[in-house]
Amino acid sequence: MSLPQRILVLGPSGAGKSTLARRIGERSGLSVVHLDALYWMPGWRPSETESFRARMAAAAAGERWVIDGNYGSHLDLRLPRADAIIWLDLPRRVYFPRAVWRSIRHYGRERSDIGAGCREQFDWSFFKDWVWTYPARSRGKHATLMKNLPAGMRGIILRSRAEVARFTDGLPRSLDGISE
Repeated sequence: MSLPQRILVLGPSGAGKSTLARRIGERSGLSVVHLDALYWMPGWRPSETESFRARMAAAAAGERWVIDGNYGSHLDLRLPRADAIIWLDLPRRVYFPRAVWRSIRHYGRERSDIGAGCREQFDWSFFKDWVWTYPARSRGKHATLMKNLPAGMRGIILRSRAEVARFTDGLPRSLDGISE
């Protein structure tokens, strides 16, 4: 079986999507695309919908990539081009503290996986409205997607820090283990 050439990484904020995408890119030679970096404009201004969709479509048109980020309403641009999906289905007790700690650790600095000109901030409403509510807002949609993958699409669900570590340690070989 050949290694997937276009991989989506989904999951809640703080689960490690960007970190996993970078590691996959480093060990497989795939280009890494962070959707937050395409979406956020300087000063945390959101992109206009059409310009964001155009940038996302251009990224998805590439031949070899790993794209991290959810943006479920725009999955129609990425899913038809992907040949594998990795879902980080970690428990809230893991991803929520990670998201909080990331904001503390990077406070006031720009991160490479977020748009230029967006300094990390500690935003309680983000934690409450997006990170904490992931199970009710998006987890079911991700679970349904993984149960009903399009024909020929490969998928893997990583449910613990240990599973993520084993997968990452095995890269790029672990990509070959993604089942159809």
